[in-house]
Amino acid sequence: MYSIYPLHKLILRRTFVVTVGIIGFPVVLLLGMRSKFYSFLHKMWHKTSTKPVWLKQSEKAKSDFY
Repeated sequence: MYSIYPLHKLILRRTFVVTVGIIGFPVVLLLGMRSKFYSFLHKMWHKTSTKPVWLKQSEKAKSDFY
């Protein structure tokens, strides 16, 4: 049902995240919305498949309780 992204998509996605993070840093400092901006970048960095990030993280956490 969910597909894993190929390596070249992961590299492009993470390159994009680093670039946007560096370019957007001065703007984010002025606007005062750092937490939202970097939270969005963090979600993009960790996304490795079409499965929603929250679902993947909840499946990991489930193993902690069994």
